[in-house]
Amino acid sequence: MSTGTDTTVAALAGLAPPVDEAPAVRKTAPAPAPATPTPVPAAPRAASVGRLGRLLRAAGLRSAAILALLALWETAPRLGLVDATFLPPVSEVAEAWWELLADGQLGEHTGASLIRSFGGFGIAVVVAVPLGLLIGWYRPVAALLGPLLEVFRNTAALALLPVFVLLLGIGETSKVSIVVYACVWPILLNTISAVGNADPTLVKLARSMDLSTPRLFQKVILPASVPAIFTGIRLAGAVSILVLVAAEMIGAKAGLGYLINASQYNFAIPQMYAGIVTISAIGVAFNQLLVTIERRLSLWRVPA
Repeated sequence: MSTGTDTTVAALAGLAPPVDEAPAVRKTAPAPAPATPTPVPAAPRAASVGRLGRLLRAAGLRSAAILALLALWETAPRLGLVDATFLPPVSEVAEAWWELLADGQLGEHTGASLIRSFGGFGIAVVVAVPLGLLIGWYRPVAALLGPLLEVFRNTAALALLPVFVLLLGIGETSKVSIVVYACVWPILLNTISAVGNADPTLVKLARSMDLSTPRLFQKVILPASVPAIFTGIRLAGAVSILVLVAAEMIGAKAGLGYLINASQYNFAIPQMYAGIVTISAIGVAFNQLLVTIERRLSLWRVPA
């Protein structure tokens, strides 16, 4: 037998190592291509930038007149257009305002005025809104009391200040009471008018659904009356500050009205204007607060 045959037989019998075979080549899958990042859509970003631009433009427009007034206030006394003794530059007023704040006088007088003003205003709201809803609901009562209410509304609160002082004394009671009197009438009369102008179709529909009177007020009358009621409340908010300042100029020992009057008497003109500016800032902030509350309570209304 030939050598090649012997080798083959030996390998088959396990006597010789088998002939090595070429290793199998493993086929690997190709590496995935790197993922391309998804581009961020430019539309939302552009919309945000546009919204911010609109807000800045609106804020600039609202502030332009105030900035112009401040610039005129600063330059007119310095250029001799007005007497700086009686109208100091706004920078001097700001300096006086900061001094009053630093030594605690401004906080003391502002706190006293806010307690009186907001106290009288709150009492007026609590009294006038329910009373106005009640009077407005009963038409004969509204017709009977209408002329009398108009007389009281057109009687200036400050004209009655001596009467309040005579009846209630010169203390806190007379000051809060004059604020209550001044604030009640715009709220009361606006509430009566709002109830009287409620949509009669909605009222009839609510009655056809057998709603009780409290539910009718809750679901129909009160929501429809919110705008008119808040118009009266905002008017009363402004009146509460203006009337109180005048009342504090008579017989008060603290308050912004007292600060203004005392500064004028002592010829501290920058301090006087600082008190006036503080009153204006409080009035603007209070009105903005009432506007925000009105919007919150009127979210259900469909804009015209």
